Amino acid sequence: MHKLIAMQKKTRAVVLYSLKYNDSSMIVHTFTEEDGRMAFWVRIPKTHKAKVKNVLFQPLSLLELDVEISNKGGLSHIKDVRPIYPFSSIPFNPLKLSVALFMTEFLSKVLKEELENRPLFSYLENSIMWLDNATDHIANYHLVFLMRLSRFLGLYPNLEEYHDGDFFDMLNGCFVPLQPFHGQFVKGCEAKHIITLMRMNYDTMYLFKMNHNERNEILDMLLRYYSIHIPGSSDLKSLSVLQELYN
Repeated sequence: MHKLIAMQKKTRAVVLYSLKYNDSSMIVHTFTEEDGRMAFWVRIPKTHKAKVKNVLFQPLSLLELDVEISNKGGLSHIKDVRPIYPFSSIPFNPLKLSVALFMTEFLSKVLKEELENRPLFSYLENSIMWLDNATDHIANYHLVFLMRLSRFLGLYPNLEEYHDGDFFDMLNGCFVPLQPFHGQFVKGCEAKHIITLMRMNYDTMYLFKMNHNERNEILDMLLRYYSIHIPGSSDLKSLSVLQELYN
């Protein structure tokens, strides 16, 4: 017989979403700093004095977890939880909350591997804190977030051979002078959007003016690009809400 051994460890995590398991517990899906995508079982005591509460597991919450991992496999158990960064605006700002819900739904579909990726965790952590701290100029935030996320997933477009008017080959993630034989490409006038996006960061994106339709066209293009490489990533319930923002 194999002896049941529980390993205790601490880990930092971004909450993707949570599901009610029964009246006193829930399943929390996260992306952790040390182990990548992980799901945890957590008990939620029904007392006002309890340290572990539902509110701690809001989408995109940044947490430090004390967990217990069994050698039998299955779900790990959260024993204690502490906020790394308490939100000051995301849950209370309808615009930011809509963006956050889109981000968590999208991340839930594209972050699948149970592997350590500290640079990706750091990117998510910094992006979430930037959004919470922002006071204005977030209209292009979701576009910049998706574009820069592609670098950590191995999908960042290759700009080395770009010339004005080139097609963007979505299948191979590069610019080409001639229309690809396959149908997964973007024409030159639309491909320029990718060049513009790759010049943006959170602090400079307000300098790039776009209207509502242009943002939605770029968003559709980015989601199409992701769906080619990560099937199912564009089937998002929160997309329609996001497309109505900034109108």
